[in-house]
Amino acid sequence: MAINAQELQGQWNQLKGKVKEKWGQLTDDDLNISGGNIDQVVGKIQQKTGEGREAIEKFFTSLTSGGGSAISGAAEKARDFAANTGERLRDSYGQAGDYARERYEMAEDLVRHRPAQSVAAAFGIGLAVGLVVGVAIRSR
Repeated sequence: MAINAQELQGQWNQLKGKVKEKWGQLTDDDLNISGGNIDQVVGKIQQKTGEGREAIEKFFTSLTSGGGSAISGAAEKARDFAANTGERLRDSYGQAGDYARERYEMAEDLVRHRPAQSVAAAFGIGLAVGLVVGVAIRSR
């Protein structure tokens, strides 16, 4: 796999950081391109890291072809999507909790202001449920 030397040289200052991320033991002096000779840099990387020439060239090719940025772009989009989804879920959970609290407070208020009607309603609902359960048991 051959690397495009011109493209690599044109972007070298930006790409040096990514090369140093991958191979942390490299210094700026190791990554200086003198006289446009990419082979010297590849040789230095091989010497310092023990990495094979083909792997180094493949890494450079992925950097210059945008493969690395496409992957990081996809990862960033996935991270943003997950963060947004989490925020929406928290908001929805909060809204559901607020709604349940409001309804509970309304029920408390109703019982407090109309205790006789509340007891009668509860008794009626209990009676109806009991009848339905009783009929269901007998029909078996």
